[in-house]
Amino acid sequence: MPSLELNVIRAFERWLVYPAPSLAKGNWSPRWIENEDVVFTSSGGTQLHGWFVPHPEPKHVVLYSHGNNEHVGNQVNQLLRLQSMLDATVFVYDYRGYGRSEGQPTERGLMADGLAAHQWLLKRTGLTAGDVVLMGRSLGGGVSVAIAAQRGARALVLDATFPRMVDAASYNYPWLPVRTFMRDRYDSLSRIGQYKGPVFQSHRATDEIVPVDLARQLTDQAPSAIKQFYEIPTGRHNEPLPPDYYTALDRFLARVQRSSRTTGSPPITAGASEAAGVLTTN
Repeated sequence: MPSLELNVIRAFERWLVYPAPSLAKGNWSPRWIENEDVVFTSSGGTQLHGWFVPHPEPKHVVLYSHGNNEHVGNQVNQLLRLQSMLDATVFVYDYRGYGRSEGQPTERGLMADGLAAHQWLLKRTGLTAGDVVLMGRSLGGGVSVAIAAQRGARALVLDATFPRMVDAASYNYPWLPVRTFMRDRYDSLSRIGQYKGPVFQSHRATDEIVPVDLARQLTDQAPSAIKQFYEIPTGRHNEPLPPDYYTALDRFLARVQRSSRTTGSPPITAGASEAAGVLTTN
């Protein structure tokens, strides 16, 4: 294929996979949450930005990885729901090239960023990987699966995500040779087999970006005995989750908590009440 045509395909892939919104499309000074601004370091010395949002008495500690058309500044409503409906302490961060983070996004870079954010959260809270809930939406689901496969988790929570990026791209652009030329594939279908812990996956039956039957492959492939596929009957890919979702997720996490007690896993005892401060993880 001529280099010009290949460059066009590469540029289209970047536009398709990483349509980062502008800083103006967000609330960077929210009044309804108490958030700590965090700056930490990912691979290559890339400086990333996030918010640590503590709950005074957390039942859960969550690392939240957002979708490809989002950034920290438009996560306020989601943070409020996780705090109020799940009693969760949450760390949400921006990948390289998103929000106030440096760099340019690539699959390898985002995987490194997710691991760096995870390491920061473990250090900040004093918890282990087995205490932290990994939660990812859409593209963030691919990042969360990769973290879980490498380090484990209390639970892996996925919403509106895909088994492989090339599957979703091929569905939406069937006339393009995406399976041949896409570099960033986010092969969660292969990675999830390396994670043995609980999985809660939600998806809308009417998702126009990732068909529900395609998404369900992740739950089917997950080896855990504790897993649930929660199908939401209506709505589009980027719509907010309904209140019933948080009720179902809360029940699932309570089930995980009961299971961990029977197997001797320690309860969450650190995190929200620790002294505030910005740390840097190398």
